[in-house]
Amino acid sequence: MPRTRSIDNDFLFVLFEMQRLLRLYADKQAARYGLTRAQWAVLAKLNRTEGLKQTEVAELMEMQPITLTRLIDKLCQAGLIERRSDETDRRVNRLYLTKTARPMMAKLAVLRSEITQAALADISVPDAHRLVEQLETVKENIRNALQGGGQTNKMKEHHYG
Repeated sequence: MPRTRSIDNDFLFVLFEMQRLLRLYADKQAARYGLTRAQWAVLAKLNRTEGLKQTEVAELMEMQPITLTRLIDKLCQAGLIERRSDETDRRVNRLYLTKTARPMMAKLAVLRSEITQAALADISVPDAHRLVEQLETVKENIRNALQGGGQTNKMKEHHYG
């Protein structure tokens, strides 16, 4: 039976509800390793780009610096990341994963795959790829709307996280 409801009624609700449920599920799964989703996100950012300044990580995560500082303190206490002084500016700390974090990152990669599989269960691989492409288009449309632009950029910039 075809849907008769308006996309205006469904689109944002489904996206927001999906995001909320996905965050809850990711939090629950991250707890298996004694982490929060936010701590996992910090580790993932550093895994991709070590040596970032704390302020850069806060900006990338759209988080207040004081909130990030608390997360980093906990991750340092757990022995997963370390702060190192910047060679050119002693006031700046750069963040690096520790050797202890490497096995954790491998476990978190498996966990990420498990979460993805759970979310995409009963969706074919081609449909999943098409869904990601469509979501990238939606994201680009919103980015352009925020910047006041009208046309989408054909060369999409991929931002994850």
